[in-house]
Amino acid sequence: MGKKEKGFTLIELIIVFTLIGILVGLSLPQYKNAAKFARETVLKDDLYTMRTLINQYYVDKGKYPESLQILVDEEYLMKIPEDPITKSSDTWVEVPQELTLDEMTSGVVPGIVDVHSSSEEIGTDGTAYNTW
Repeated sequence: MGKKEKGFTLIELIIVFTLIGILVGLSLPQYKNAAKFARETVLKDDLYTMRTLINQYYVDKGKYPESLQILVDEEYLMKIPEDPITKSSDTWVEVPQELTLDEMTSGVVPGIVDVHSSSEEIGTDGTAYNTW
């Protein structure tokens, strides 16, 4: 009687690799969704922070900041955050304050009252990021 060889057969290896492939195939979409959810969470947090600081600036100074850079210059923010969707800190859309006719004629400079992402991509809730 011959000696038994130790090791795996070709069929066993094929089955193992097939199972690994199936598991990777099932987990990859979940990973992509998790990454998108994480970017959306960061976007929501950044928008909340910037809007809170715009309002705090208004309470402190009695006027809205002229830009997000003013919030950095006056140390309300350490730096303008990077938009997690566009991956740039230069793409924020600043919503200007609506001035009355009297304010416009008296030389009041409009400040920003809100901020949005400039991305037109659709979020997981079905709305565009630039409407958040």
